[in-house]
This record gives sequence, structure tokens and C-alpha cells, in this order.
Amino acid sequence: MSIFSVIIPALNEEAGIAGCVAAVRDFDPDVEVIVADGGSVDRTAELAAAAGAVVVRGPRGRGPQCNAGAARATGEVLIFLHADTRLPADAFPLLHAVLADPGVQAAKFRLSFDSGDWLLAIAARLMWRDSLLTSYGDQGIVIRRELFAELGGFPDWPLFEDVRLFELARARTEIYVVPAEVVTSARRFEANGVLPQLLHDLWLWLQYVVGVSPHEIARSYERRGAEMQATP
Repeated sequence: MSIFSVIIPALNEEAGIAGCVAAVRDFDPDVEVIVADGGSVDRTAELAAAAGAVVVRGPRGRGPQCNAGAARATGEVLIFLHADTRLPADAFPLLHAVLADPGVQAAKFRLSFDSGDWLLAIAARLMWRDSLLTSYGDQGIVIRRELFAELGGFPDWPLFEDVRLFELARARTEIYVVPAEVVTSARRFEANGVLPQLLHDLWLWLQYVVGVSPHEIARSYERRGAEMQATP
């Protein structure tokens, strides 16, 4: 039995969820893989189960879904992985070595994108360090179960639940940066434009930093999206 439980929050990810689960299991078939479904209306849950994952259902929202997956997990170390992110091939040997030090309580990987865009490559490289601005869930969140429980898990927020978990963990321990890269999808940037999406993400982050509620940020974001769709 592996010490790791990989928890993948998913919502309508039928196109890629089987590949995500299979990639983890190919690297280590003993690792527990849990897909936390938030109410998909496609075949996400079915395909995840067929690929070998345990499927749990939780309230929609990445934080609540991750918490539901963590409640089902049996591993001593929890790895929260986005459905469109792939771990490096040597992830588990590296983590075994890193976590042999009991002082390492929480970690993330370096970031890369599945895109050749030079601006995205620079943005990804800038996020290799740990800080309030440079640590997010798409880099993979590795945390010992005991610390995760002590922190109360993820907040029930529509945005920035990953940033908040890193903040809480950072107040207790150093966030170790694993010297290997995850590869995450650039689909948002390809759909919206790299620079506009980067600037938009920075604007959301600035609102969070000055104390705007993540719920209000999410409502504003949804209103803006609806207005843009309504504009001829």
C-alpha cells in the first residue's frame, strides 16, 4: 500500500480524466487515486472509475471536492492534482526521498505548460519559487495528512482556496519546491489570449490580496463573463 493518495477534483472532464488517472497509475500502480466529482453531467465519473480511480462526490467547488476526496483517502500524504495537470515521471521516487525528512510537511512542484508560447514559459519559470503570488493548485499540492487536518482542509471558497491553503501551511512550515516540473494545460490562455489571461489572473490576485472576499471576486467575475457574452 502506497503512502500517497492522489486526489483529483473534476467537473465535466470526460475528455481528459481517464488519461490523468492512467498517467498517475502508470508511474506507480500502488498509489491510491481518488477523483472527487462535483456533479459532472458528462461521463467523467464513469471514465474515472473505469481507469482505476475511486470516485467520490462532493459539493461543486474545487475546495469542497478536494475535502471530500481527502475524507476518503487512506494515504499518509495527500497530493491534490488538477485534472489537466500531469505529474513528472519521477514524481513518486522524488517525493519518497523528499518526505524521508520529517521536517518537510508541505510541497509543490515546479510549473510548466503544454505550450511553446514564450510568455507562458517565462510566467511558469517565475512561479518556481514559493510565495503568495507564485503557489497555486495547478502546481500540485503535496501535504501530509496530519497537517492538512490541523489546517482544517481547504476553505469553502469559489476561488483562491489553493492560495489560502498554501498561506496556512506557510505559516506553519516551509513549502518545499520539488525539483521537477508538472505540465499543466494552457487551454485557458489559448482560449482567451496569453497576455489578457495573465493580466486578468493578476487582477483577481490583487483583489484577493487587498481583502476582497473570494465570493465577491467570483460574483464579479461571473457578471463580467455574462456581460461579455451578451455583447454583440
